[in-house]
Amino acid sequence: MKPFLLLYCKDVFDVVMPRAEYHPNAYLTDFRNVKVGLRARTLILNFLEKSSTDAKTVAKETGLPYNVVLHHLKLLEARGIVKRGSKRPSVWVLTGLGQKRLG
Repeated sequence: MKPFLLLYCKDVFDVVMPRAEYHPNAYLTDFRNVKVGLRARTLILNFLEKSSTDAKTVAKETGLPYNVVLHHLKLLEARGIVKRGSKRPSVWVLTGLGQKRLG
């Protein structure tokens, strides 16, 4: 009886509260994808799609703390989604790897 109740509640929750849309590359394999991290990576990736820039500018424009931006950029770099374009200050660019947006 409890599994049915949980499934029912989950279905009702999905209908009432639509899921947030995250950037396709915000999901990392072999990593715990929590909502806060997904939101942060989505903001970072959406900003980098518009322009390649350093982490400080990304932090300022997205409203995320600098250390959070740097942490997520390093996670994305380890998976080949972004790379450092130059040295000091590092300009971060998208590599084009990973999932593409549909539509």
